[in-house]
Amino acid sequence: MLLCAWPCLALASPQVGRDYLVTGAPTSEQAPQRHCTTAMQAELTERVEIPAPPEGWSGAPQAVNVFNIFAGEVRVHHGDREICGRMHDARTRDSRFRAGVGMVVVPPAGNHEPIQVAWATPLKPGWIPTVRIGAPSPVQQFDTARLLVRTSCLAIAIALAFMALMGFLSTRDRVFLGYTLLCTLMVLGQAVLSGLSGYPEPWLPIGEQESRWLVAFSCLGLPVLLYVMWLLVGGARTWPTTERWLPWLTAAICATALAALWLPLGTLSRLAVGMDAVFALGCTAILVLGLASLRRRRADALAAIAAVLPFLAMTVMDMADNRLLIEYRVEAIQFSITWFLTVSAYVLNLRLGHLRRQRDEMRALADTDELTGLPNRRAGLKRLEQHMADARNGAGALSVGFLDIDLFKRINDVHGHAVGDRVLVAVAGTLTAAVRTPADVIRMGGEEFLVLLPGVGGDAARARLEQMRVQVSAAGEGLAIAGLTVTASIGLAAFTADDTDAASLLRRADAAMYRAKRAGRDQVVEAEAALDGNT
Repeated sequence: MLLCAWPCLALASPQVGRDYLVTGAPTSEQAPQRHCTTAMQAELTERVEIPAPPEGWSGAPQAVNVFNIFAGEVRVHHGDREICGRMHDARTRDSRFRAGVGMVVVPPAGNHEPIQVAWATPLKPGWIPTVRIGAPSPVQQFDTARLLVRTSCLAIAIALAFMALMGFLSTRDRVFLGYTLLCTLMVLGQAVLSGLSGYPEPWLPIGEQESRWLVAFSCLGLPVLLYVMWLLVGGARTWPTTERWLPWLTAAICATALAALWLPLGTLSRLAVGMDAVFALGCTAILVLGLASLRRRRADALAAIAAVLPFLAMTVMDMADNRLLIEYRVEAIQFSITWFLTVSAYVLNLRLGHLRRQRDEMRALADTDELTGLPNRRAGLKRLEQHMADARNGAGALSVGFLDIDLFKRINDVHGHAVGDRVLVAVAGTLTAAVRTPADVIRMGGEEFLVLLPGVGGDAARARLEQMRVQVSAAGEGLAIAGLTVTASIGLAAFTADDTDAASLLRRADAAMYRAKRAGRDQVVEAEAALDGNT
């Protein structure tokens, strides 16, 4: 039986759920067919014919894919085959083409009938479609590559938005919230621009108003981009008065986005062209200001220059009717936006680092004694509680020394408060040099110090504190002030299981310190010798 187990298992039939998984269910629904109606064809004012080779079609399948259709229908037709589709509704298109509207036809060998392509009049001059024809596999792979670029840019913007939102939740800095809204706006704008707003099904209520949505997002996005570039280049710092009116001007320009939803198409086209011109001029001004700032050695201007360069490059290429830009206009715009958001995220990360440094500095100020630089009472008690927890968990012994400078009021009265401060600083330095970790020396207030000795107990703790007592006196002599004598009384307490909190341990060390003072000062007294209740 044991020898047959594995062969028998191999011959067994695969089982659902154990060896494989089937999802979904069979369907009787036919593949959707969308015919080009007369009304659709009436809107297609631009037509082109792709002629057959001189010897006629070869009889091999031909894939035709139309890119850069920003609004309206596209019709691809040959013989009795045709398809009409909209970029903003993937349900209307051949599912083999995702970044464009395409179709695969098989012209008979020797046939000379051209393949016809038609589309609506483009919204802006230069925003013309690109038609690609070839074998189905390469054309489809090219289409998929363009889709990946578009979705990647969208995904990066979404990721940056979430990162900025997390930054806002942790810092409550409104700049991070503003950047989150900017990324969200750029995500929506890119989705409309690339047609991803209709993939796999429309998720924005665009309908047949693609042109208006494109112009609306241009009126919203371009002024905001210019305003952020202005902040990046330090324009508000150079001209502080712009902080009062520039945000309102940006908001007013953005308000025209609402008007774009009702303007006639002719006016809409002029508005789009005008907005592009204003944006190009603004980018040029940002570049000039950035270069001027660099001459004044302002390194932060580099971010603004880096952010604006792709947009200016597109402007120059557009003026030169560059074929590469014409073919890849959508990807070029998305890349420029993604680059801008990435540079802005870099600047935002620098701001986050600055905020964290400020927070750490404020925390350090709250936990540090200003005169001596030692941890103050609040921070010291936290440190003591941590050591006590470690000792309870078996980290070893723990001893504390409560040190008080003898007759410190007389030092202030005779030598002045300035000398008193010098004594405190000298004692702090001496104690810090005598311990392994400087954070284990705490100024409790006035002339009182607390020394934590983790891992040290018994005679070793007393020896360490005796050495510190001698060193404190030597530090006073090192100040070379006539008539100045510095000594210290130290109470030693070892942590025991009866010390339920830091207060109980400190009370025993404090009582031992007062016993040292009553015994003549300048000595170390252990708390066990003061268990008679004297305080």
